[in-house]
Amino acid sequence: MKNYGFIRTAAAVPAVRVADVTYNVTEICRLLGEAFEKEVSLVAFPELSLTGYSCGDLFGQSLLIKGAEDGVKKIVEFSRGKALTIVVGAPVSYRCRLYSCAVVIRNGNIKGIVPKTYITAEEGRNFASGADFLSTDVRNDGAIRYAGQKCNISPNRIFGLGNSTFAIELGNDIWAPIPPSAYHVLQGAHFIVNLSADREILMREQYRTALLREHTAKNICGYVYASAGFGESTRDNVYAGYAAIWENGCMLAQNERYQTSSSMIISDIDIERIEKLRKESALFCAISPDGTNAASYYRLYDRRSLGETAETDFEKKLYRHIEPHPFVPAQDLDYRCREIIEIQVAGLIKRLSHINCQTAVIGISGGLDSTLALIVTTLAFDRLGWSHERIVTVTMPGFGTTSRTKNNATDLMEALGTNMREISIAAACEQHFKDISHDSSVRDATYENSQARERTQILMDIANQTGGLVVGTGDLSELALGWCTYNGDHMSMYGVNGGVPKTLVQSLVRWAAENRFEGMAGKDGRSIKDILLDIVDTPISPELLPANENDEIQQVTEDLVGPYELHDFFIYNFIRCGYSPDKIFFLARKAFNSEEQGKTGISSYDDETILKWLRIFVRRFFNQQFKRSCMPDGPKVGSVGLSPRGDWDMPSDAWSTLFASDINP
Repeated sequence: MKNYGFIRTAAAVPAVRVADVTYNVTEICRLLGEAFEKEVSLVAFPELSLTGYSCGDLFGQSLLIKGAEDGVKKIVEFSRGKALTIVVGAPVSYRCRLYSCAVVIRNGNIKGIVPKTYITAEEGRNFASGADFLSTDVRNDGAIRYAGQKCNISPNRIFGLGNSTFAIELGNDIWAPIPPSAYHVLQGAHFIVNLSADREILMREQYRTALLREHTAKNICGYVYASAGFGESTRDNVYAGYAAIWENGCMLAQNERYQTSSSMIISDIDIERIEKLRKESALFCAISPDGTNAASYYRLYDRRSLGETAETDFEKKLYRHIEPHPFVPAQDLDYRCREIIEIQVAGLIKRLSHINCQTAVIGISGGLDSTLALIVTTLAFDRLGWSHERIVTVTMPGFGTTSRTKNNATDLMEALGTNMREISIAAACEQHFKDISHDSSVRDATYENSQARERTQILMDIANQTGGLVVGTGDLSELALGWCTYNGDHMSMYGVNGGVPKTLVQSLVRWAAENRFEGMAGKDGRSIKDILLDIVDTPISPELLPANENDEIQQVTEDLVGPYELHDFFIYNFIRCGYSPDKIFFLARKAFNSEEQGKTGISSYDDETILKWLRIFVRRFFNQQFKRSCMPDGPKVGSVGLSPRGDWDMPSDAWSTLFASDINP
């Protein structure tokens, strides 16, 4: 079975009885059985979960400490024959000191013990700090015999599990100015396990969530967090039993707090994505927190391989949400649209003012891309205090222009008060066909591309004529697929949409209609909002082939090159995450081809359809790089960009053979 770079992890919160080790071990083993059945590779339990965190001065009783050690023995026996890594909290006595520890168990063996580093004043009554071990040789000075086995105790431990590595910190460690996990990730730990006992007070949840989001984003890591629950709520403190699994600033799973029974959450951490993002980060692994080279810490770490991960069938079940529209997630859409348009506007303002531009020239087709470019240009001129009459908008009807797109184009230009021009390209193209001896009845690439290049020539010449700048309309998805005519609509003097994928273009135009042009008058009773929303609903087309007898668009782009929601999914996962086509196919099936999708309004595609367009994406992405190698300047708006000047550096002559062969049904 393929693991696709994932590892299945779980955070379990058992309903413990304080100081009742036998009961706690039974409940822990029950949860371990559930995790094993669900093919989990690693399970984390809360801090001191064998005894309960709230024992107070009972930790001074040797009987309780010995009982916890015996409880570890029972868990060790339960683990035999199971490819399941267990991280459980227990008090461990070493050299006449007591430490709050995480005990790592796998297949009948104790693989290591990790003590808590940052001890609160209250905890200091019973426990010593794991900082005692930071200056020692882990493999020699940290040797201990515990629960009948010889192992090592130290905070500086990296555990290998299959193709992943993890490290451990406990409770307050993450709240420290420089948490132990900051060192761990610099040493290569892909994810951190935290055994915690975090008491609940007002606003603690929001602060903890913000901390985990920032910490995992900054350290580009996964994080499995399990905190003490209901059974610990004695005396003055209440424990909510919070469990969560995070990855690179995103919450993958969390439980419901304040449960009175045991709970467990499961999620699949993407190790491959973590590695890709770390490799791209110029800051990661360069300097350690104290200013020295991170490599100098290597000798202080003990590295232990635990073996392979569990045999997990990720095809059957993936404990992870796969976003079908990664560029247009439902959350924070209003903020995203507002911010992206602000970035586009700011970039265009700088270019216009820098060259002392007299006009901005835009070709308006009545389609999405040119509409977004016009929206951005209009807002930029408003910010500069310039008249809209300095925006030269040109509609250039050709052989495939329909009345719907033409009317939307002219109505929008007029409503915005721009300097409108209508220039038909039909006669010029017919003359061009004669000049090059091309039969105009042959509707081939020459027929189509000549129209795009004629339009670009008109715009460039008008820009020269008016002292202006041609604002490009092409978007990121078209650039990725090469769905543009070289030196035609491919070229401009500043491309405001070059960083915006097609699925996001639709959302931006819709957002602008509802938030920037609401209530603004249009033409013949049509408001600007109505015009914009009709453009959003118009089929995407270059309109280079004649319309049908009903004056309807005959050349629908998505029928030819494929659905843009699929291609944008491919683009994000290929460029941002560095996934292979095989993994992208696996994820696309989860995102678009499951039974749940029909319930949420997401389009559904069968395997054959996904494979068809994925193959086309790979072929076109490689073959069309030459267009991206000389694309015009334009603002980058998100984490994915194709500019050859800093975002995507790829030779135009690279072969797609390896990637094409990776696509298997």
